[in-house]
Amino acid sequence: MVQQEWLEKDFYKDLGVPPDASQEAIKKAYRKLARDLHPDANPGNKVSEERFKSVSEAHSVLSDPQKRKEYDDARKYFGSGLRGGFGQGRGPGPGPSHGADAGFDFGDVFGGGAGGGFSDLFGGLFNKPGQGSPAGPRRGRDLEFETRLTFRDAALGSVVPLKITSPSACTTCHGTGARPGTSPRMCTYCNGSGVTSRNQGAFGFSEPCEECHGTGSLIDSPCNDCAGSGVMTRTRTISVRIPAGVEDGQRIRLAGQGEAGVRGAQSGDLFVTVHVDKHHVFERSGNDLTVSVPVSYSELALGTTLSVPTLDGRVRLKIPAGTSPTRTFRVRGRGVQKKNAPVGDLLVSLVLAVPESLSAEATEALEKYAQYERDSGFDPRAKWAGS
Repeated sequence: MVQQEWLEKDFYKDLGVPPDASQEAIKKAYRKLARDLHPDANPGNKVSEERFKSVSEAHSVLSDPQKRKEYDDARKYFGSGLRGGFGQGRGPGPGPSHGADAGFDFGDVFGGGAGGGFSDLFGGLFNKPGQGSPAGPRRGRDLEFETRLTFRDAALGSVVPLKITSPSACTTCHGTGARPGTSPRMCTYCNGSGVTSRNQGAFGFSEPCEECHGTGSLIDSPCNDCAGSGVMTRTRTISVRIPAGVEDGQRIRLAGQGEAGVRGAQSGDLFVTVHVDKHHVFERSGNDLTVSVPVSYSELALGTTLSVPTLDGRVRLKIPAGTSPTRTFRVRGRGVQKKNAPVGDLLVSLVLAVPESLSAEATEALEKYAQYERDSGFDPRAKWAGS
């Protein structure tokens, strides 16, 4: 049973984190393992490849608060029964409807037939809410990847090539699982529903068809390249369009770009987490850009025109005479352009730069100026701290 397979796995152990680990700890553990185990870093290593798949599956559940809660609740409810206490002693049964069994089957608990079972309770983890055991080919798993962008590319948008090694639709049978020139046929055991029913005492239960394994179809001539699964592991490169204004840590979803589903089922999604490098000049505040420009005292006192950098060139900014070094200037429309949001501005802060040393002539001139200040009655701290 799919549900039993999920619950028998220890996703916390797969990621190497305790059951009470924070979401950030889970995310950090997954990133490290995914980087170390990725097939591109371990070409031809089947052990690393399988471990990479287990880590990705564990992260797909534990990174989702709702799925994680349902997974934790299920493990807590069934306790040690997950390790072999269920499904023991079940008889094979003659057909779609079986008699009472000697043992207790996991499908009885999660079955969605007349008894209802716990499919409603854990539907969000295993199926859609209110549905029983899944019928039909299995949807592909979601994939998680990370990419790093420069500050400028994140602000203006870019296209990033992403190399992915994962289960993909077989190029020979195009995902059907059947040898070219043939087609799957409907399973007569379950009439194509992928589900069979049986009785146990006063209750009736539904479960995936044993003949077609819940797919609803049978393949008489399997594809040689994928052994009838419709899926084969291959490396592909896709172009991921990063929208302008993406922020550090933001996740981008690419529908249908994850693992291929079995026998032509829907593919999973690809989630790309974007990391943005810091810039040596700019910082970001929402959709506004901030930049600090060094100026001298004479430029502040006498006024000047500055050449200020932007993401796509430079602008000239006039500084009036007598400007305070604490003043911030706003250049409209030179910030980040984000979809469905007003374009941000460029905020220019002035930073007074003081020379570390002066020549004798400069020192003499500055001393004369200081005397002019005193003679004119100028006191920079006249209104400071109550003086």
